[in-house]
Amino acid sequence: MLAKRLAALALSVVALGAANAPEALAGHGPSVSAALQSLLRGAAISEPVYQKDYAAYVAAKSSVRKLSGTRRSELGAVLANVQAMAAAGELTPSRVPALFLTLERNRQWWTTEPLPSGDERVSFPGSRIVWEYYPGQGIEIQWLATFGEANGYYLSGHENANLRQVLDEVLPLATQRAGGLAWEYMFNFDGGVPPWTSGLSQGTAVQVYARAYARLKEPTYLATAQQALGIFQAPPPQGVRVSTHAGAMYAEYSYAPRDRILNGFIQALVGLYDYTSITKDPLGLALFEAGDAEARAIVPSFNTGAWSLYDQFGESNLNYHELLTEFLEHLCERTSKGPPIRQANAPIAGDEIYCTTAEDFTADLQTPPVVSLLTKSLPGGARGGVQLALSKISSVSLTVRQGSKVVWTNSATVERGKPRLLWITPAKGGSFSVTLTATDLAGNFSTTSGTIVVRSH
Repeated sequence: MLAKRLAALALSVVALGAANAPEALAGHGPSVSAALQSLLRGAAISEPVYQKDYAAYVAAKSSVRKLSGTRRSELGAVLANVQAMAAAGELTPSRVPALFLTLERNRQWWTTEPLPSGDERVSFPGSRIVWEYYPGQGIEIQWLATFGEANGYYLSGHENANLRQVLDEVLPLATQRAGGLAWEYMFNFDGGVPPWTSGLSQGTAVQVYARAYARLKEPTYLATAQQALGIFQAPPPQGVRVSTHAGAMYAEYSYAPRDRILNGFIQALVGLYDYTSITKDPLGLALFEAGDAEARAIVPSFNTGAWSLYDQFGESNLNYHELLTEFLEHLCERTSKGPPIRQANAPIAGDEIYCTTAEDFTADLQTPPVVSLLTKSLPGGARGGVQLALSKISSVSLTVRQGSKVVWTNSATVERGKPRLLWITPAKGGSFSVTLTATDLAGNFSTTSGTIVVRSH
């Protein structure tokens, strides 16, 4: 109910114009101004914080009135999200820093910077936080990329100052959630409304804070990693733990517990493994073992024999196929050495599954699709469907000839199985030669041919 309410409020603001957001939401809940005043009166935020954030809000409202086109709509969407969250009672003290930083950065960007391309990542001078442009939602903190950048500094072995800067910069932006800390996304995305979080980005956060503690011996980093385990213990929508018969699945999105997205789940396990191997925390071990049991049970079902599945609904695109392969390789490497808290130097039972599946997915990148023609005859003068058998998601081209003359061509990207390509068949019928060419997402291709008899109309 809360998610539907937030979505409805945000949409109403966008429809009426973000400059009039308080008026649009009157009667639905507190305005941003009222919510900030309430936090100040309750001593949940200080006077300087109130003055700074209220000024950022006023400045954003003033700026959006002066803008037009994309700039107005993007800054307006961010304002709409802030107002909707305030109206729904979601403007909590720990959420204020990230939310108003997002508002201020968007005001700065849309009033002074060039228009970004869709999904472009941007940064600001003096900061190492990674932002991403989500068309229709402004620029937002990309937590996975930010923690990934921190991991890059760690792995380089000589960029400890940059590693420390990233982690110190993002720590005040964490929100109290699910009994611990979480880095939340403050925008609408794929059916989810703010604030939501992700097992994928949170697992990466746990990993890099533990790594930083091991290297820099900063107790705050260890405490942060421990508190970041909260969402892995709590069910959605606050957490990401989905209990299963085997153990637990850690959801990619806290608002979508039924989506079984494998790449995010596997990376969460990698993060939990690394955290536990560094800290020897029994809670980390329990969380890893619950997820590992579920992963061993389901990973084989995501292998079609020719490509990977992204979730229970469809195949991965090339980026996600490669990402999942990399994550499985990381988990293979770790579990082959044994459990994160070693009582005996023995591999985990799942290591063979992770290693073998990663090897299969690597081979898929070099293996051409298998395509064959299933349709043998079609009625004339009809919108016929030429059916084919296809081993993995590919771009398929259909060429129909009568003699040496090409009479029809069509192409589409289709998933594995028995898809159909349209052919508007000639009314008078005849015998036609058909050529199918399939090119998979990695560029491998194969071709086949056959004959279709069109019955006269």
